Amino acid sequence: MKTALKCSLFGLALLTFDAWAQVPGLANCTRSANLLACVDANGNAYSVNTAGKTIYLRGFEKIGQRYWAQTNSIYGQLTFFTGIASDGEAWVGYNRRVGWTTINRFSSSGGSTGKFTCSRLTGC
Repeated sequence: MKTALKCSLFGLALLTFDAWAQVPGLANCTRSANLLACVDANGNAYSVNTAGKTIYLRGFEKIGQRYWAQTNSIYGQLTFFTGIASDGEAWVGYNRRVGWTTINRFSSSGGSTGKFTCSRLTGC
């Protein structure tokens, strides 16, 4: 779950900061109007597709050899997400923007829970 969540959060960041897709070593990405598709050096792959205020993420986690999908719905400063992996693990969570800070919480059926805060100035 943690790898899938990192990939999905990273994918959202790439949508927000397109310049990151050009930094060597992070991921090799292809972009169209609504779709961003990336593969990293470790063999993980993911895509981010936007449709209005909904973001669809799909990916492949190389280490766990599993596919995953996540849907994010944006309501103002809140983004709710739900996801499922090919091994049956499911997760839910939200991101809340407060100024330049994002508060993130998630919980998964595999027993993982987490809360972390990210800032544009100090990172996560």
